[in-house]
Amino acid sequence: MAIASLLNFVGAFISLKVATTIAKGFVDTDAVTTTVVFAGLVGAIGWNVITWSYGLPSSSSHALIGGLVGSVVAAAGWSAVNGAGIVGTLIVPAIIAPIVAFAAAGGSILLVYRIVGRLRPGPVSRGFRLGQLASGGLLALSHGTNDAQKTMGVITLALVAHGNVSASNFQVPDWVVISSASAISLGTFTGGWRIIKTLGTRIISMDPAQGFAAQGAGAAVILAASSVGYPLSTTHVISGGIMGAGAAKRFSAVRWGVAGNIVVAWVLTLPAAAVFGALVYALATLFGNGVGGPIVITLLLLAAVATTFARRIAQAQPAPITS
Repeated sequence: MAIASLLNFVGAFISLKVATTIAKGFVDTDAVTTTVVFAGLVGAIGWNVITWSYGLPSSSSHALIGGLVGSVVAAAGWSAVNGAGIVGTLIVPAIIAPIVAFAAAGGSILLVYRIVGRLRPGPVSRGFRLGQLASGGLLALSHGTNDAQKTMGVITLALVAHGNVSASNFQVPDWVVISSASAISLGTFTGGWRIIKTLGTRIISMDPAQGFAAQGAGAAVILAASSVGYPLSTTHVISGGIMGAGAAKRFSAVRWGVAGNIVVAWVLTLPAAAVFGALVYALATLFGNGVGGPIVITLLLLAAVATTFARRIAQAQPAPITS
C-alpha cells in the first residue's frame, strides 16, 4: 500500500492534460463561482458516500464532473454546459475504456495460460504474485496521472472564479499539484476497503495471473487516456479488466449480478451527482450569494459526520454485564 501511495503521488506530476480538460472542457468558466464549485464538490461527495456505503465502486471522477455540471446548470442554465465536450471527452471514453480493458485483459490471460498452462502451478503463482507488484505499481502510477488531475482541475477552476488565475492564461499552480498529489496518495494509503473487497473478491475469484492481466490492461488504458487528456474512472477501467480476465477463463466465473449492480451505479453516477450538486447550490443560495450558504452547509455536514462517528463509537462499546 505504501508503494502504491508513492506511485500515485509521482503519477500526478507526469501530465496536466486531464486537469485542463476538467477546468475548461465541460462548463463555461465565466459561469463558475466559488459557490458553484463548492456545491459541485458537496454533491459529488454525497453520491460517493452513498455508493461507498453499499460497497459499489462507482466513479468518483464522474461524480465530481456531474456535481460540477449540476451546480452550473442551477446557477446559469444549460447554456453554460459544453454538451459536446461531455459526450466526446467524458461519456464516449467512459463507454469504450472498460470494453478495451475487458478485451485486453481477456486476450492477455488466454495468452498467459497458453504459455504457462503445462508448468507447475506453485512456481507459476509465485511468479505472477511478483509480477503483480509491477503491474499494480503501474496501475497506481496511472491512477495518479488521471484521478489526481481531476481534483487539480476543480481547485484551479475555483481559483479562476476567485480571480487568482486567469481564464485566458490557464495554468495549474504548483501548490495545487502538490496538494492534490498528496491527497490522493494519502487516500490510497488509508484505503477504501469496501471498494477493494468488491473489486478484489466479489466480481471473480482471481488467481495471480488474472490479477496481473487485469492490472496491466487497466494501467495501459488509463495511461493512454491521460496522455490525450481524457478523464477516465479507474474503477470503470479496472472492473472491465477484472471481468475480462475472469470471462476469458470461464464465462460463468464472473458474478454477473455483482457486475450488473456496478454498471447500474456507473450509469446513475453522472445524473445523480448532478442532481445533488444542483440541490446543494439551491440550498446555499437560500442564504444569499456570499459565503453564508457554504458555511451553513459545511457546519451541517460536520455535525452529521460527528453524529455518525459518535454512533459508531457507542455501538462499539461492550454491552454492560448484568448479574
